[in-house]
Amino acid sequence: MDKIEEIQAELRRRKVPAWLFYDHHHRDAISYRILGLPESLMVSRRWFYLIPAQGEPVKLVHRIEPHHLDTLPGKKQFYAPWQELVDRLRELLRGLPEVAMQFSPNNMVFTISTADAGTVDLIRSFGVSVISSANLVARFEATWTEEQVRSHFAAGKSIDAIMTAVFPEIAHRVRNGGTNEFEIQRWLVEAFRREALVADSPPIVAVNEHSSDPHYSPTADHNARISEGDFVLLDVWGKKEMPGSVYYDISWTGYVGRSVPDRVREIFDIVRRSRDAGIEKVTTSIARGEKLAGWEVDKAARDVLEAAGYGKYLNNRVGHSIGTEVHGNGANMDNFESHDERELLPNTCFSIEPGIYLPEFGLRSEVNMLVRPSSAEVTGRVQSEVVLI
Repeated sequence: MDKIEEIQAELRRRKVPAWLFYDHHHRDAISYRILGLPESLMVSRRWFYLIPAQGEPVKLVHRIEPHHLDTLPGKKQFYAPWQELVDRLRELLRGLPEVAMQFSPNNMVFTISTADAGTVDLIRSFGVSVISSANLVARFEATWTEEQVRSHFAAGKSIDAIMTAVFPEIAHRVRNGGTNEFEIQRWLVEAFRREALVADSPPIVAVNEHSSDPHYSPTADHNARISEGDFVLLDVWGKKEMPGSVYYDISWTGYVGRSVPDRVREIFDIVRRSRDAGIEKVTTSIARGEKLAGWEVDKAARDVLEAAGYGKYLNNRVGHSIGTEVHGNGANMDNFESHDERELLPNTCFSIEPGIYLPEFGLRSEVNMLVRPSSAEVTGRVQSEVVLI
């Protein structure tokens, strides 16, 4: 009941009349997480759960599966034939000008757009508008508790220390028998184990042209040697091995040699300025009390790349939401893959990681930012120049 009251308070704050949850066959995992429903339920029929901004919630369930929403408060209604479902749903929504659903206009925020087009059509046929629950989902999926904030900084402290140590380790191995991407990846994984860090997949260690693939990952059978004259990108993400912990996710770059080539320095400087423009957009807007959407941060960073003539070499969004999963369900810094209009909410975290991906090497610089009610901060070390390995 506490969660329902919290949802209702948020609906009133946003002046949204109601939130309509809906699922069948476990198509909407968001509903199960937010409402705390058991994922083990066999759901072969449609269910609906209406939370109004004021008043008692209402459940609408099939007579064959009458107990599916018993863990939730509210009145229960039943249906069996489809005509009864339509009538019950129409009556349930009577008098509401609009409802929020897991829906995104034009499928822009596709990660939350789970309500199928036919159901949205049905709701609209009752004269009820359907609006996106994207910011509501972010509020209940992406905002952190103070304990989670502490877990993020703990993970960051460990990962920053690991990153400080890994570049000298690469240098030592290159000059004492040689090494490769996979061996350094294994070294990082072992360092994670010592620091009680876990991750959904191993870190990225990418040399030269491999660094131009943002999702490249070496394997025992497919990897490149790291030698003098090589460019190295490390993308490392992890969280503390404890319930509810959240991720820290960064990328750093280095060059194996006596000095960093001018071309690498030039590209790093452009990427650094792009990254810092994104950081500045966030810190300034939040300090002023302005609402800020994810797409605006992407634009601020991308504009620097465009002005330098490298806009076409960043073929992905500038940043992503971070939570208990490395890619969270809050606002992404995205005006490229989508036009993300979700707000940057207090106690949410995200990456800013612009890059320039050339055929010969790809360079990105990634930091994490945490938004508070009246301020925002980068939560770890910030790379100021290419590391000389």
